[in-house]
Amino acid sequence: MVKLSHSVIETLKTQTRGSVLLPEDPGYEASRKIWNAMIDRRPAGILQCAGVADVMLAVSVARDNGVLVSVRGGGHNIAGSALCDDGLLIDLSAMKSVHINPDTRRAYVEPGASLGDFDHEAQAFGLATSLGINSTTGVAGLTLGGGFGWLTRKHGLTVDNLISVEIITADAKRMRASADENSDLFWAVRGGGGNFGIVTMFEFQLHPVGPEILAGLIVYPFEDAETVLNAYRRFVDNMHADLNVWVVLRQAPPLPFLPEAVHGKDVVILAVFFDGDPVQGMSVIEPLRSLGQPCGEHIGPMPFKAWQKAFDPLLTPGARNYWKSHNFAELSDGAIATAIEFADKLPSPQCETFIALLGGQSSRVTPDATAYSARDTRFVMNMHARWESDQQDQSCIAWAREFFAKVEPFATGSVYVNFMTEEEVERIPSAYGVNQNRLEKIKKKYDPDNFFRVNQNIKPSA
Repeated sequence: MVKLSHSVIETLKTQTRGSVLLPEDPGYEASRKIWNAMIDRRPAGILQCAGVADVMLAVSVARDNGVLVSVRGGGHNIAGSALCDDGLLIDLSAMKSVHINPDTRRAYVEPGASLGDFDHEAQAFGLATSLGINSTTGVAGLTLGGGFGWLTRKHGLTVDNLISVEIITADAKRMRASADENSDLFWAVRGGGGNFGIVTMFEFQLHPVGPEILAGLIVYPFEDAETVLNAYRRFVDNMHADLNVWVVLRQAPPLPFLPEAVHGKDVVILAVFFDGDPVQGMSVIEPLRSLGQPCGEHIGPMPFKAWQKAFDPLLTPGARNYWKSHNFAELSDGAIATAIEFADKLPSPQCETFIALLGGQSSRVTPDATAYSARDTRFVMNMHARWESDQQDQSCIAWAREFFAKVEPFATGSVYVNFMTEEEVERIPSAYGVNQNRLEKIKKKYDPDNFFRVNQNIKPSA
């Protein structure tokens, strides 16, 4: 690999508006830190881009000089793809403008924006789109991998709400891609990750949401896990279109509505979201409130923005994280039994299993309509190992891997690319399924030399 030379550094310093940070500079250490503390890489230089011209120059100079690059949006990706060793980090985190056109219900979003930034602007007009569940997540990475959250059943995946992108390709040219313009590239970026260029602007379709929705938690004791999960899978088969319910198996956090005796105990949490009339919502979720004797519940009308931040305290940056994940078409008896088994032996208080519910509108799209192909996915089970000390690395990683292997026979075989760790190169074809060959051909067209390769990499076709 080519080193970042003095001449390249000088070019970036003198010809960009952004700041160039080297390892000896103040601010370098803070700028190379990302959400997952397991990832510890040291770029030779960091360009904190101030605008599109900086991105274009960085790509041009790095390409012409054979310099390895990584690209950072929100820096939230579990695999740590934002960072590379010894190359150039193209840091987009300062480019976080969000412009809302309430008349056309469109959002124009730069790649450094977080979900919190997006919601702050869109909710001023009572609008939202289908994004994730954690306000510190970057819009760019979430979108490029497919994207799902509370609104997915009603409005589809994030990429189903993407109207166009402006993208800097490997030849350092700016292109616009949409259904009508460079449509093959637009198809590829809707789930194909950062393999095809650096998106500098996302255009989204918006929907009326909030500003108040009905949401909250119902917490059941762990001894009721089998009853609750069996009832849950029956309930969601004929669930109201405005409703979404996720399951979390973990130790109870010290939530104020839970008795102190429950804090730190294994529990089953139903996370409930209803985008509609709150009175109707309470009626719709009533069956979920009577599956046994809850430890506690907290459900009511609240700002959509507040609900989007509800899980932030459990997902703060700086902890060590390791994920394994499977997609499921159904929650079989075996899948439920395995989830309960491993929830009963969590290796750290922060470890958890969450089961996200998709389906609805996201499943009405054909697998080849976007690069994201796993349209038969109704449930995503994420084995989220999280801990503080590197002395726990072995036990926490082993828990996730063992869990993953045991529940695999009940899964579809596909995987959500944004939940893949850096070691899972062999699973990339599982992330794209029937679309893998087409993606490789489009990669060859737009990035034949695999310049953008610090990612879950799609190699150009031979």
